[in-house]
Amino acid sequence: MRRSVLLLLIAMVLVLVPHVFGQTGQLPITASGVVMHGPERIGNLEPVLIPPDNPQTSAKILLGKQVYFDTRLSKDNTISCATCHDPAKGWSDAGPTSKGINSQMGGRRSPPVVNAAYSQLQFWDGRAPTLEEQAKGPIQNPIEMGNTHDVMLRTLDDIPGYVEAFKNVFGTTPITVDQVAQAIAAFERTVVTTDSPFDRFVRGDGGALTRQERQGLEIFNGKGHCTACHWGGYLSDGRFHNLGAEPIEPGKPDNGRMDVTKNASDLGAFKTPTVRDAALRAPYLHTGKEKTLEDVVRLYNRGGGTEDTNLDPMMVPLGLSEGEIQALVAFMTRAMTSTNPEVAGVKPIPPAELPK
Repeated sequence: MRRSVLLLLIAMVLVLVPHVFGQTGQLPITASGVVMHGPERIGNLEPVLIPPDNPQTSAKILLGKQVYFDTRLSKDNTISCATCHDPAKGWSDAGPTSKGINSQMGGRRSPPVVNAAYSQLQFWDGRAPTLEEQAKGPIQNPIEMGNTHDVMLRTLDDIPGYVEAFKNVFGTTPITVDQVAQAIAAFERTVVTTDSPFDRFVRGDGGALTRQERQGLEIFNGKGHCTACHWGGYLSDGRFHNLGAEPIEPGKPDNGRMDVTKNASDLGAFKTPTVRDAALRAPYLHTGKEKTLEDVVRLYNRGGGTEDTNLDPMMVPLGLSEGEIQALVAFMTRAMTSTNPEVAGVKPIPPAELPK
């Protein structure tokens, strides 16, 4: 009798799997994947969507890469985009928050550029609707690059190599702020991780994950409730949540998303970061207060900062054992770290090789 019931349950699962996982053609990741906490399964990244008003070309991508690594866009020629979004540091920085001109410390940690092309809103609070709009902000932020758009454009217009390159890419002169932002965004849309052990596992390589990492994936996809916010190929819902994170300065909480929406329900809410390449980006959260991935998991395991009156309702104690915590950390550490060289192997452009 028990065997008959078991066989019936297995048959039901096999019938349900195609409906649960949609029409992607990919096999289910794990057995627990049949029951998902998030609205979408986790898996490989889809191709980046390119906006029709900023098509990709090889010349534009190269120009964007040059501008991205050029400190001359800042007021004192010391800060570039890569200063706070460094390929060697998971396309973020050493933290805990970012350092701009005159060694000023920013109020939040730099969010990663890697895979930012998949996010509908940019910055921790989502104040920029596109990568292009995000690229304009740091240039004139008094703490970050400390410049003005007008001065930055005069600097570029005084560099013949840039004048020629922008005219070649965009067909017009003089250089505009929109052109600078479009070039940077075009480069950033190439910073995409597609070849982690997790990606290879999803594509059918059963040996890509260790036994402990497989256990961590099961927890990520089940008991850990991680897919409530970290789902899809991007492994982020792109939404905003209050985790009850400890403020950078005691007694001075960051309003987060509420400063953009003016909605009290968004108080202390910040955008969900991708789990991809997370192991390269310590410390964590917008505050940089959590030093390791294990610290982050323990924050979630105890239900977040429970003293916060606006804590996201999805933040509940998880009841993970010590072994389960270590398995989850193991999965996020190696299994989610990409090895594709066009991202992992990107090197800064030396000043001597930038346009003159």
